[in-house]
Amino acid sequence: MNPSSTQRKNMTSRLTRIALLTCLTAASMSLSAQQAIKIGFLGTLSGPAGALGQDQYDAFMLGISQLGGKLGGVTVQVIKEDDQLKPDLGVQQAQKLIEKDKVSIITGGTFSNVLMAIHKPVTEAGVFLIGSNAGPSPITGKGCSPMFFSTSWNNDTQHESMGQYATDSGYKRVYVLAPNYQAGKDAVSGFKFLFKGQIIDEVYTQVNQPDYSAEISQLQSEKPDAVYVFYPGGMGVNFVKQYQQAGLLGKIPLLSTATVDGTTLPALKELAIGLIAGTPYSPDIDNSQNKKFVTDFTKKYGRIPSQYAAQSYDAAMLLDSAIRKTGGRVDNKEAFRAALKLADFKSVAGPFRFNNNQFPIRNYYRVEVAKDASGQAALVNKGVVLKEYSDRLHTQCEMK
Repeated sequence: MNPSSTQRKNMTSRLTRIALLTCLTAASMSLSAQQAIKIGFLGTLSGPAGALGQDQYDAFMLGISQLGGKLGGVTVQVIKEDDQLKPDLGVQQAQKLIEKDKVSIITGGTFSNVLMAIHKPVTEAGVFLIGSNAGPSPITGKGCSPMFFSTSWNNDTQHESMGQYATDSGYKRVYVLAPNYQAGKDAVSGFKFLFKGQIIDEVYTQVNQPDYSAEISQLQSEKPDAVYVFYPGGMGVNFVKQYQQAGLLGKIPLLSTATVDGTTLPALKELAIGLIAGTPYSPDIDNSQNKKFVTDFTKKYGRIPSQYAAQSYDAAMLLDSAIRKTGGRVDNKEAFRAALKLADFKSVAGPFRFNNNQFPIRNYYRVEVAKDASGQAALVNKGVVLKEYSDRLHTQCEMK
């Protein structure tokens, strides 16, 4: 007996649903059956500056843990390497990650001298490099690459926020200090860009220098309206302690960037009260994703996250969004790059989108070290200094 028209329609509908279900199941099985995506984490994890890279790594792994050990629904394998703040070693490790470990992505990049060394070997090898801290100016402008994305900033920009703050505060004469390497030079350049007063002197000290007594004595004799410093990691702990011991903290305003943060405040505590910092992140930023991040990070690691942690957590969320959009096909480089450029995730630091050079357009905040409700020294957000701000070098980048 021949089926009726209604029966034929019902049968066709059922077959269509079965076919669709079969396709969806096959796609799901294909995604779940994929080999793990290999990601290299390359950062500074030892020495006086090791706390910065450790915060980056811990936050990146926290993001993966929150997502069930996956990014974009695909299992990932993270291979960790410590560059020890040595550019030559960083290059060797990057080559090992690419040639031996066969990673598709490398993230991290704690210090600019190392990132500058690995940038070309990694990107020219066709491996995506996702920087979550250092942002040296040469790769922000003319040296930009379609294979490099940053979830942090160009080195100049956060220092520009303090240059703007110093100008707004009416400081006329400022004394500037920074370590003698790429990021230190970028720091001074950035501060000077928006500061309208006089730079009394700009002093470059050795990287990881432990004693600043001579420099502090010299700046004191110049009687500046304020002092601006960029001393990340252990350098910042030593400088702030010695500045406070000289009786200058609270007497001559100390402005800074990446000097007192979540990695260094535990060692300084009340000694840092009164310091003013420019930063793209503060633990008390009021949005749901940051509240969860701070709660989970503090619970897991027993410390408040720094900007290094926040930027690396954002790198995990960025990768999660891009891997999901491409169904885990990171080998389709054009599609994966397009998915990264969308930046379809919610940053813990507030507004976030990529400029043409693939560095973020974002807020920069003024944060002060002050006592919180419990009487402990804490980082307190005092508002936005530069709103949804883009670096000034993006116009030199020929990418669109």
